[in-house]
Amino acid sequence: MADEGAIDGLVATEDDGVLTLRFDRPASSNALTDAMAMGAAAHLERAGARDDVRVVVLTGTGEAFSTGADIGGDDAHERFDVRALDAANRLVRSILRCDTPVVAGVNGVAAGVGLSAVLACDLAVCAESASLLLAFARVGLMPDGGATATVAASIGRARALRMALLAEPLGAREAHDAGLVSHVVADDDYEAELADVVRRLRLGAPLGQAATKRAVNAAALAQVEPALELERTTQTMLLRTSDAAEGMRAFTEKRRPRFTGD
Repeated sequence: MADEGAIDGLVATEDDGVLTLRFDRPASSNALTDAMAMGAAAHLERAGARDDVRVVVLTGTGEAFSTGADIGGDDAHERFDVRALDAANRLVRSILRCDTPVVAGVNGVAAGVGLSAVLACDLAVCAESASLLLAFARVGLMPDGGATATVAASIGRARALRMALLAEPLGAREAHDAGLVSHVVADDDYEAELADVVRRLRLGAPLGQAATKRAVNAAALAQVEPALELERTTQTMLLRTSDAAEGMRAFTEKRRPRFTGD
């Protein structure tokens, strides 16, 4: 197994036609930096043009898939800007546009833009203990990474708004039953199920898989591109608000935010 990783927090390995991209910041629950998102996107963009890569797996190290953008630290509201949105959007677009099947191995919590990445993948294999959360409302922001479109396309407007406005987590079983993810298995069976799904895809017909992915995404996710643009514009404005600054401070200080509508 050859290691191609060259970015802090991202490990890329290849084995028998499978490219695995692993978010690797377990101490911060694999919170995404701009470099991690851009690096993963670059791998995905290349993978779609490589005959020797038959499947891409996106997963995390430790107890989390990814808790989303890295908004920790005292100055998060000052350094978190449109560049983070552009990095996240590039990652989501690279997943959707990759002709090679992309599987999310959801080993633990997937929140914020981490969940956006999961929802862009073609299949998502979840450990039963995993949870999925649109956490943006907790810090005074709106969902991004195309989630305003992908969640609604999967589970409908009412459930999407409940997740987005109330920031309520869904357990993996509940997410599967709602149609948000494709697979959920007992934790003890997670690795074996993920390996089996990957094996079946690896042995499939690449041209047929690519055509299927393009057709289904065209039919089901036609609103993702407009959503990415609207989210970018609106989130950029929200990032300048006092509520967003308060939300990020409260996150770092582990307290409930006090939003004022400013």
